[in-house]
Amino acid sequence: MTDRLSTRFAACKAQGRAALITFVTAGDPDVGSTPAILDALVAGGADIIELGMPFTDPMADGPAIELANLRSLGSGTRTKDIFAIAADFRARHPDTPLILMGYANPMLVRGADWFADQCKAAGVDGVICVDVPPEEDAEIGPALRAASVHPVRLATPTTDAQRLPAVLEGASGFLYHVAVAGVTGKQQAAQSSIEMAVARLKAATDLPVAVGFGVRTPEQAAAIGRVADGVVVGSAIVDIVGSHGDAAAPFVQEFVAALRGALTHQDQETAA
Repeated sequence: MTDRLSTRFAACKAQGRAALITFVTAGDPDVGSTPAILDALVAGGADIIELGMPFTDPMADGPAIELANLRSLGSGTRTKDIFAIAADFRARHPDTPLILMGYANPMLVRGADWFADQCKAAGVDGVICVDVPPEEDAEIGPALRAASVHPVRLATPTTDAQRLPAVLEGASGFLYHVAVAGVTGKQQAAQSSIEMAVARLKAATDLPVAVGFGVRTPEQAAAIGRVADGVVVGSAIVDIVGSHGDAAAPFVQEFVAALRGALTHQDQETAA
């Protein structure tokens, strides 16, 4: 189906570059500051935004995002606030895809149908549920698909040929390749291993393949952007929010602009 995600990936492909996908945690440092940070992501050139749902036990996340979760929850962020942030973002930015990323407990505590309906009403385009494996798709997948919300799946360095079909079954929007077998922000995979992984995944699916975990610099983003359809940057942006708090927006915009510039410049060089 034609939607914001497919339209944005197609537009980036037409421009000869990878999509820049950025992550921040909702309610970090507080609910009131999040809209300006999201606007800064868009102004800096982010193509797709992942909005993290804070959780007390973010087992896939490293120190930066774990601290962001604690800051958000400590300031009183609730699920209703996240959907309000999403709905307000959609009103300001009708064409920018927005993904919710988080863990099953906050998503399913009121039931999958409730969560999916809230996503649809708020204009959320997709959901990444880190701790619901493909084998347990029935927990949330059918409700999301019924609401026309993409269930975005994760592939990892340990996703072998036997398991990959299960990961791809029912996946939509894009496939998120986790470049390292570990938590966010702690290490970077070798470029050669990323290139091999992306080639293997692209041979198995027509979905765009985005690469994340450990991408912290414009140079890293440009290198990954040469082979992937999207580059995900999270912890480096979350660190900026952690350092500058409610004054983070201009610093976020500057950093994101550098990432976007690297992707655009690299593809201009390739075209030349």
